[in-house]
Amino acid sequence: MTDFTTDAPLIRHRHAPPRREYYAYFAIIFLATLPLACLTWALTAARRMELPAKGPIARAWSQARIITPQIFAA
Repeated sequence: MTDFTTDAPLIRHRHAPPRREYYAYFAIIFLATLPLACLTWALTAARRMELPAKGPIARAWSQARIITPQIFAA
């Protein structure tokens, strides 16, 4: 019978990226997507003659939530 407790392989733990760095990237991406989100929101409101359900801040926030994890996954 083999004893694996003494020669156990080293388990490498994957460390999560620092939160400060994630929030910094999130803020930069949020601020970058905000003008475009405002523009598309205004164009949609003008075209349909009604306010869209999702405001420009919510649109920019959701875009930042999509883009930021993709940067850290690469």
